[in-house]
Amino acid sequence: MSTDRITETLTRRTENSSRELLARGFFFACAILSIVTTISIALLLINETLRFFSETAWLVNAKGEAYSIIRFYTGKKWIPSRGEFGVLAPLTGTLMVTIEAALISIPLGVATALYLSEYASQRTRSVLKPALEILAGVPTVIYGFFALIYITPALSNFVQLQFFNVLSAGIVVGIMIIPMVASISEDAMSAVPDELRQAGYGMGATKFDVSVGIVVPAALSGIFSSFILALSRAIGETMAVTIAAGSSAQFLNPLNLTAYTLPNMPMTAAIIQSLTGDFTGGGMAYRSAFALGFSLFVITLVMNIVSDLIAEHYREEY
Repeated sequence: MSTDRITETLTRRTENSSRELLARGFFFACAILSIVTTISIALLLINETLRFFSETAWLVNAKGEAYSIIRFYTGKKWIPSRGEFGVLAPLTGTLMVTIEAALISIPLGVATALYLSEYASQRTRSVLKPALEILAGVPTVIYGFFALIYITPALSNFVQLQFFNVLSAGIVVGIMIIPMVASISEDAMSAVPDELRQAGYGMGATKFDVSVGIVVPAALSGIFSSFILALSRAIGETMAVTIAAGSSAQFLNPLNLTAYTLPNMPMTAAIIQSLTGDFTGGGMAYRSAFALGFSLFVITLVMNIVSDLIAEHYREEY
């Protein structure tokens, strides 16, 4: 090999090494930035939550009862203007919306994923899947007005309900998270090896038997992950439920079907009300939003941990 060829090779290797180091440094910085941002948000929530509970330690309600962190998590009234900070009221609103959204999005999302993965042609899939992803990109405020203008009037033909109600909010959130369930579940089903399908067909199984009896169990970890992620999105949804569910929080029984026809403000809507209302910035009502935010943060964190555990338990190695 000539000297020029050796020099050229060494130069190329040096340039490639420099690019690799630059790329590694850039991606490392991005990873550190995301971790620092997450930790900063968590520390802010914890700090403001502790300040809220330190300020409410001396608070006395109309009945002369002293306030405490226990009363915050067991109280059934959420009226910040009166010093009532009972998280169970907005928590039931969040729970009711999440239950409705799950009942709508999980079966429809899995059925859609099963069709796209097993039944749809390549051409049909190339059209429907981008359409689902576009549906996921619609601003949530549009979903809220859609619930008020179309869903509530349509439901009023069958049941008696108020203009702002949990039923419409849950339905629209369920529609909103269908693309997430369908997309992630379809990716999990598409990752199932074709050898498993061919083995099922070789045993005389029908298309439906293979889809339901082989593909779905093999993709169960990804499907469960899509459920948890979608429900986390439903719990954290803000604008759609703020518009459709009303601005009053009350403790309702999620098992009582008539309760869904009433307005009930979820936790995210209560946060918006505390931050954008007529309350003094830095006061107790203002800081109650951070206590609610911290509670939501813990709930979604636990759900993500559960999702990882379930996915790890049902994950198949091929």
